[in-house]
Amino acid sequence: MTIEMPLQTENGHRKTLSTTAAHQLAHTTKSEPQMQGISSRWLTRNLPWTQVKGGVYRVNRRLTHTVGNGEVEYIINGPNARVIPLELQELPQLRGFDDEEVLATVAARFEQRDLPPGTVVAEFGNPMDQVLLIVHGKLSKIGTGEYGEATKLGMLAGGDFYGDETLIDPDAIWPVTIKTVTPTTVLVLTRPALLQLCDNIPALQEHLSAVANVPAAPQNKFGEAEIVVSSGHHGEPVLDGTYVDYDSQPREYELSLGQSVLRVHTRVADLFNDPMDQIEQQLRLTIEAMYERREYDLVNNPDFGLLNNCDLKQRIYTESGPPTPDDMDELLSMRRSTKLFLAHPKAIAAFARECNKRGLYPDPVEVDGHRVPAWRGVPIFPCGKIPVSDTSTTSILAMRTGEKDQGVIGLHQTGIPDEYEPSLNVRFKGIDDQSIISYLVSCYYSAAVLVPDALGILDNVSIARQSD
Repeated sequence: MTIEMPLQTENGHRKTLSTTAAHQLAHTTKSEPQMQGISSRWLTRNLPWTQVKGGVYRVNRRLTHTVGNGEVEYIINGPNARVIPLELQELPQLRGFDDEEVLATVAARFEQRDLPPGTVVAEFGNPMDQVLLIVHGKLSKIGTGEYGEATKLGMLAGGDFYGDETLIDPDAIWPVTIKTVTPTTVLVLTRPALLQLCDNIPALQEHLSAVANVPAAPQNKFGEAEIVVSSGHHGEPVLDGTYVDYDSQPREYELSLGQSVLRVHTRVADLFNDPMDQIEQQLRLTIEAMYERREYDLVNNPDFGLLNNCDLKQRIYTESGPPTPDDMDELLSMRRSTKLFLAHPKAIAAFARECNKRGLYPDPVEVDGHRVPAWRGVPIFPCGKIPVSDTSTTSILAMRTGEKDQGVIGLHQTGIPDEYEPSLNVRFKGIDDQSIISYLVSCYYSAAVLVPDALGILDNVSIARQSD
């Protein structure tokens, strides 16, 4: 270590001014205040923003007949799990049955089973004799190909259910084989238990009978009310009339907001404003924090956040844990014109590891002067706002964007009073008795998924590195 000795004369006195003393009179060169919390905010930059007059955006769709396609939630107490009674209404056959006492009785008859990997839970062609509620784990749906070979048709995971046709059709058979992939916990309602419940509870029997006797409305593969179209005919046949039925209760997105009150003492604003405007710098960093919160809400908000507004038919699960090229292809194939993937940086790293194992090196794409990782030419943007669970699992989103493409859009309203930036305003609140200046900073925003297949999610993505 080098020690700098003070410059001294022969009699021990300094010959020049020390740098420590000179520093007191110098005008230092300084940066603007820095902030680690500023991210690239790729989601905000890539969403097309739609002007919303009146603060509400209504998504009109064709009438859809599908119901009860939600997730079932549970109460977990250590190794034991039980279904929340009202969550049984997520099963299509119990939708609208709101007798909580009866549902609690039904919920109590579900039996918990903890199954090891490789367990066949149901076999193709056998009578469907149980309702399955998946609490935890993964199960694969295995079908039979044209030549008798086994084919994977999809995955089931926590929150899913299967075999619900048991409730109304005594002659139903299993359309696929269900086999556990990981240690799995399921709740099972057997047919004998169901028959006993129906014998003891007339209201339940009456409801299930009514559901079984209601004819299914004509619909397309998306669940939308069918539009009758004739083709391939000759002569002058009488054509069937038709019309396009609309959803009578369309989803409305009300603009959400983020707000903060910025406070600056008048002494700071008066005496320490040179060479940098203190209020301007305080406001700049407050707005950056506001935009970070906006992007967090666009991903996680329980009302309009993308993670919570993805149709469950558009959610798939990884086959083995890490995100593989096969998983990404499956996610990509579920919609037309996918514009972007959105993933946690650690999920992108996990996908790169899987590509390396297979000797694949996808070419990046250039976006706004940045080289971004991509798959099949679709950019994979990093987003640290996507949560990572305690078990090191996360999600990867794929989306189509824009109103013209019936995709995902951002919602805001420009031209608001005291607007500082689009859909963000700063309002002077006054100076209080303690000489503190206050500014109210408000930002208005939301997001909308115009049709269900505009957004898809690959769930249960493991980002943990595999041990050798």
